Amino acid sequence: MAYMKNKLWALILYPISLFMSADWLDVNMPVGVTDISKEVFGLHMAIFFVVVAIGVIVFGVLFWSMWKYRRSNNKKPATFTENHTVEILWTIIPTLILIAMAVPASITLKKIYDHEAEEGGIDIQVVGWQWKWQYKYLDEQVGNKPLSFFSNLTTPPDQYEFNRVEKTENYLLEVDEPVVIPVDTPVRFLITSNDVIHSWYMSDFAVKQDAIPGFINVAKTKVNVPGIYRGNCTELCGERHAYMPIVVKAVTQEEYQEWLQQKRDLAEQIAYLTEKEWTSEELLATGEEIYETRCAACHQTNGAGIAGFYPALAGSDVVMNDKAKQIEILMEGIRGSQMQSFAEQLNEVEMASVITFTRLAWGNERSGDGEIVIPKDIVEYKETNL
Repeated sequence: MAYMKNKLWALILYPISLFMSADWLDVNMPVGVTDISKEVFGLHMAIFFVVVAIGVIVFGVLFWSMWKYRRSNNKKPATFTENHTVEILWTIIPTLILIAMAVPASITLKKIYDHEAEEGGIDIQVVGWQWKWQYKYLDEQVGNKPLSFFSNLTTPPDQYEFNRVEKTENYLLEVDEPVVIPVDTPVRFLITSNDVIHSWYMSDFAVKQDAIPGFINVAKTKVNVPGIYRGNCTELCGERHAYMPIVVKAVTQEEYQEWLQQKRDLAEQIAYLTEKEWTSEELLATGEEIYETRCAACHQTNGAGIAGFYPALAGSDVVMNDKAKQIEILMEGIRGSQMQSFAEQLNEVEMASVITFTRLAWGNERSGDGEIVIPKDIVEYKETNL
């Protein structure tokens, strides 16, 4: 008898110990690093245990009734057809349970949807593009414009297109420019889109907001713990939906100010570089790096493009012989196609470098005019056309 009791307790306690184990926590909802994410997790666990308790009671009564009133134990069936007391109870009790769950859930939702700006906070506009994110720090001026940059996937195509190399720990979660925010500081994300519907999702912050063209959705957070946090676009936004990750780097206030100063210094450097006399070798080195990050996914590393979808740049008459037209295409995009405007995405040096790279790579220089594009050409185009 004692053995049976111990066995019963073991069966009861085993699922509880499994639930509390590290392995189970790995598949459970993440706790997060913000106060609201921890509150969401606590609410999730409270509701989970309520549901478990309801399941235990309902199935317990069900199995007890099946055993108590089995045919072999009570051959004469009951004659009643209804019980008003039971019917009233099974209506009132679930209603009270739902209200008890709705009250804390509503309090938490109210906090999540509190979008008022806070003193000392920062505003970051998040713009979804196919298939990358743009971030604008609305409170930080660089020159005469807000600090702005694009965050692009840097996982090499050899990992996700061809499986030629082993996938890394942060597979499809690596970017060239993470969002940098200070810890213990309120941050508002003003989320929108430039083309189709995207969704900015960061589970560690308990933030998920759709990015819709023409609308601005707001999400707030205040990160308590420095670190690097990774998320994804969670709205099916096209063929490369899986390739637009989100990376946020939370740093101390001192490190954040240092990062801002680096961005200001970089802007001054770019302004200086537009006046610099460039050689084709310098432009090629910079352009190849930009091409691999921004262009190779569509036009391929060898410039061959994808037949029926993306035109080849290797052997293209425009690329080899029409410098002005190529600048126009990159600056304006092509209406009705997936070729976007890169006027906001690349600065003058980057634009000139990547155009020069395509004009001199893959044998194009042998049959084309071999003319390079310098940053001054891009500056002149902007002054004339934008």
